[in-house]
Amino acid sequence: MKLSPYFYDLRSAYQAELDDLISDSEGKDVLRKRLAEKRSEIGFLVKMMALAPEMVAVVFHQGFRFAKPAVMEHLLGQGADNLPDWGTLAGAVSLEPWAASLAPTVLREPGGPVFMVVAAALEYLHQHARLAPSPAQGDAEPDSDEEAAEHDDDYNALSADDAADPHTSRTRDEASSHWLAEAGFDRKD
Repeated sequence: MKLSPYFYDLRSAYQAELDDLISDSEGKDVLRKRLAEKRSEIGFLVKMMALAPEMVAVVFHQGFRFAKPAVMEHLLGQGADNLPDWGTLAGAVSLEPWAASLAPTVLREPGGPVFMVVAAALEYLHQHARLAPSPAQGDAEPDSDEEAAEHDDDYNALSADDAADPHTSRTRDEASSHWLAEAGFDRKD
């Protein structure tokens, strides 16, 4: 399965939105509380569906059941202009009861039926994160020579492979200091 560039871009924005909701400034898990707040504001949030679908789609986090994964995987290869309406996914995707109570508010809005498809697709991607590591169109792998040319000689980019490598607090501190220095802050020594 390949992701369309549309879903490739939205996938990371959706994950970032969820990551922002997970914990407070003290590191406490507040995802459930924040999602409840967002769900109570669905009447306002629907106004942002076209501009920031990932910010509204999180309202339906864990609200979909996927009976036919092949339908979703085909859907994820489509661009924004080729998305079907929500009604065409009957039998392939269903809503949890709490999510079904929010759906009419979304579906009444212009673009709501297509937005529900986008929300379902983003949640499917979130649940199946191992799928579709690259977009269907374009070069998924940046040319490492070009990437290195954009940075200083001591550039130390992290990749997805780094997540599996063991890190110590020292290497994290070094990476943090390096990033802050590049952002214009003085190094603490």
